[in-house]
Amino acid sequence: MHIWKHFSTITRHRHKVIVHCFMAGIFWQGLRHDLSKYSPAEFIPGARNYLGDKSPNEKERERYGFSRAWLHHQGRNKHHFEYWVDYNPKLNRKEPVEMPTRYLIEMFCDRVAASKIYYGDDYDIEKPFLYFDKGRKRRWMHPVTSQKLEDLLIMLRDRGEKETFSYIKHVMKPEGKKDKAHWK
Repeated sequence: MHIWKHFSTITRHRHKVIVHCFMAGIFWQGLRHDLSKYSPAEFIPGARNYLGDKSPNEKERERYGFSRAWLHHQGRNKHHFEYWVDYNPKLNRKEPVEMPTRYLIEMFCDRVAASKIYYGDDYDIEKPFLYFDKGRKRRWMHPVTSQKLEDLLIMLRDRGEKETFSYIKHVMKPEGKKDKAHWK
């Protein structure tokens, strides 16, 4: 097991997300980011399946056909679009739900931080968009959420971090109690 390496990777990632969330105006949310990764249900499989340059969930999926750690994680962390799938009574089936702005912003911060950690010295501001674009066909995300995230990733790629985080902080403010998911 790679206990120290896994701990170091998730902690460095979390610290980058905290910095990004501060830049985006959601500092307290950033402080709570990914705390479930330190729980036994996620930490032990992460240490066992540590890869260094990508998520250990990928190795767990190769081994067992699914990742128990990922299922635990996505069900407890609202900044993952997979959390926002629910039964739609109008259509009588499960459907993606539009993410509240505060979690969309945290998801953006998370993706940028993950790219920085996993790409290391090869990171550039285009990498988060390229990763998002590569997974487009297999992603089941609400179309509005997907478009908003894509717009932010394109802004990051084309205008840089400073302008993108300024836009998020000053224009995309979460709507407070009204900032709730809803069916479109």
